[in-house]
Amino acid sequence: MADAMKIAVIASGRGSNFEALASACRDESYPARIAILLSDNPGAGALAVADAFGIERAVVDCGPKKGSMSPESSSLMASLCVERGVGLVCLAGFMRIVKGELMRAFSGRMINIHPALLPSFRGLDAQRQALDYGVRFAGCTVHFVDDGVDTGPIILQRVVPVLPDDSVESLSARILAEEHVAYPAAVRFVAEGRVRIDGRRVRILDDN
Repeated sequence: MADAMKIAVIASGRGSNFEALASACRDESYPARIAILLSDNPGAGALAVADAFGIERAVVDCGPKKGSMSPESSSLMASLCVERGVGLVCLAGFMRIVKGELMRAFSGRMINIHPALLPSFRGLDAQRQALDYGVRFAGCTVHFVDDGVDTGPIILQRVVPVLPDDSVESLSARILAEEHVAYPAAVRFVAEGRVRIDGRRVRILDDN
């Protein structure tokens, strides 16, 4: 698609959601294309995925503080995205809280996927939190990124049942399969200009 929105993906791990997005972008009718993959982890599996898809990638040292990113790394990531004309930043297992220039430059234009039905079970180990709480249903949420942790307006959610014999691993695998559907769908909505934020609510235009 000639006028496809350029997106950047930021990942720290194996990159399965990044791969789902990259696969979706191979469809000529899909309204987005990945301009660059950014990672804070030089050993991230996502980097190999980028190479396999022929996508530009860069490793950015975000500093030694776990879960945080240095001002310099935030500015560098923002610059890399702006230089490539990125219209949407997609966090896909980025294990740091976004702040600084990256947050300012892409406020309202950054989304994340979380393996729980927000606002329940924010933060790390969401699947274990769900099992420990004893919920009957779990799932995933695609949401806009704001200054909080998994607190931004919700774009869409997908639900899976929690089975009596579920482990963290089995529940995580079932949720992950839904993530691979939800994330490309949410990016499509944004890239097609169908998303409107009204306070806490996100409207998907022409969504029946």
